[in-house]
Order: sequence, then structure tokens, then C-alpha cells
Amino acid sequence: MSIKLSVIIPVYNAEPYIKRCMESLLNQTIQDYELIFVNDGSTDNSKEIIEEYQKHNRQIILINQDNKGVSIARNEGLAAAVGEYVGFVDADDDVEPEMYQILYAAAVSGDCDVVISNYESELDGHYIITSYPFPSEVVLTEGEIQKQILPFFLKSDQLNTACNKIYRKLLIQEHEIVFPANVALGEDGMFNIFFFSHAKKLKYIDYTGYHYRETKESATRNVSKKDYFQRAIEVYKSELPLCYSNLISEVNIQQFKAIKLIHSVLAYIHIYLEPSANMPFKDKTHYVKRMILHHDVREALPIYSKEMNEELGKYQKALLYLIDQKSLLGIYLITAYSRYRNRKVRGITI
Repeated sequence: MSIKLSVIIPVYNAEPYIKRCMESLLNQTIQDYELIFVNDGSTDNSKEIIEEYQKHNRQIILINQDNKGVSIARNEGLAAAVGEYVGFVDADDDVEPEMYQILYAAAVSGDCDVVISNYESELDGHYIITSYPFPSEVVLTEGEIQKQILPFFLKSDQLNTACNKIYRKLLIQEHEIVFPANVALGEDGMFNIFFFSHAKKLKYIDYTGYHYRETKESATRNVSKKDYFQRAIEVYKSELPLCYSNLISEVNIQQFKAIKLIHSVLAYIHIYLEPSANMPFKDKTHYVKRMILHHDVREALPIYSKEMNEELGKYQKALLYLIDQKSLLGIYLITAYSRYRNRKVRGITI
């Protein structure tokens, strides 16, 4: 039997969510697929739950390893996968029943190396769909990937996730593409940049089948354990893969990097000043102060303001002004007002 698709699911202490995830994957309408669960040293009942499902579902494969992190877990799954294409799902998320049939059909019809779709994020009962400004339902060739897709990675994190895509397994094998093992944040983006730099055909479909659920344990809420800003600085200063050297001028690269860095800083300011952030108030304000005074942020800020001025609203311009003025109190007050206003608009009681 030929396996069309391998879906790789790294699992670490996902007991509250794993059944919902597994049910959504077992209900897929695509035929001839395998589900590779990589238990990354879970200390709860995740392993036992998967084993119970495995007894009644022959497409489930379970790999157990000591706790080594999500990248190594995914790489173990890649090594075991035999599907024509591979996809990735996080154990606390779920997918629509037709998702992989739709993505696989799109890949086969265009002989594509990769297919991109939208995804839906859920946070505290609110839903946001992330889509992309790429031509939809058409095959992009290598030149178009280089002009449209690869530069997008430089100025935005929105395309980084591996979970709303399927990838041709043969291309991964030929170029030995893996998730970086020693990166605390941003491993998906690095994997994608290397894969897309070798892709010859791509299709983006304006379809939403993946549901990302942000939990208290999710990376974007784990502010006390992961230094997001330091990782953003590392990306800002990092050497790019050789594929970029002939695609984009050095000036444009710096513009894109500045846009991405300040986008990240704006997002992190809101994350760290959110009342629910699991840090003492003093530590949160110290972290924000560290960001707005950082040399690279001071360097990138005027570039961002110039390039993005026409796209910014009054609130964003005011926040940028306060960052430029190094006004920690002003930043705290304006973000607090923004949260208050948004909750009033949504009808949430404070």
C-alpha cells in the first residue's frame, strides 16, 4: 500500500488535549495515511492514551524518546515517515476532517513541493484567521517563490509555522532538511526557509482547516521561561542562507529585518504587559525597558517608521512615538487603555 501522507505529532504532557487531536486526525477523509506520534518523554498519561488508540487504529505509529524537545521529536518522525508528503500537527490542536484531503489534492494537481493553507487561532474564546497575500489556487514556480515567498519570511513570522502546510518528503530527504535542534524559538521558520529555498512549485489555498489553540502552556504564553526578545535579536543579526544573496539587495534585507524586529517588539510589549503574564510586574516592566533601550531596536525603529508609516493607525503611531521617546510609563498606560478599549468593544466585563 502506498502511503500518501505522513502526519507527525510531537507529544509532551498533552493529556488534556490529545484525545481531541487524535479524533480529528483519525476522522480524516484522505485515504492511505499514517499518524506518527512522537512521545517526547511525557510524564502524564499521554503515552497510555496513544497506546489505547493504537490498539484499534492501524495507521497510528508511536515513537517514544526521552525529553529532547519538539525539533528532535519532529526529526524522529521525519526519519520514520514513508508518506509521499508530510504534515505536522501540535498535540493540543485539531484539524477539520477534510483538511489533508484538500491539501493533498492541491499538491498532486499542481505537482507541488509544498502547499500552504490558512489557520485559525483561538485565545480565550476569540478566533483569528491568519491568511496570506499570495495568489490563491495557482501554482507558483521557483522564480515566483524566490520573489514572493522567501522575502516574506524576512519581514514577518506569520508564515513560520509548519502546521498549515504539507511538504514533499523526497525534497526533505534529498537536501537533508531538518528542524534545528539547538534553537529555543523559531525552529519552524528556519526549517521552512531551507525547504522553500529548494522548492520548485508551490500552491497557496485560501482554506482554513487547522485550529491552533493557545493554552497556558503554549510557547507564546510561556513568558517567564523563554526569552522571545533575545531570539528576535538573534534573527535580526543572523546570517541568511545563501539563497538570499542573489535575490534581495542588502538595503532591502535590512529593511525587512527592521520591520520584523519592530513587529516582534510591538507584539512582545503587549504580551509582557498583559496582566495574565506569569511574571512579577517589576520583571515585566524591566523586560520592556530592556527592549526599547536595546541598540538594535533603536537602529531599526526609524527604518520601520519610514517603511510602514502609511499602514499604521493612530494607536500604532502613538506607541512607536513612546518607544522612540523611551517612555516606559507612557507605553504601560497606552497598552492598558488599548486592552480596556478592546474588552469594551467585545463586551467583556473587566
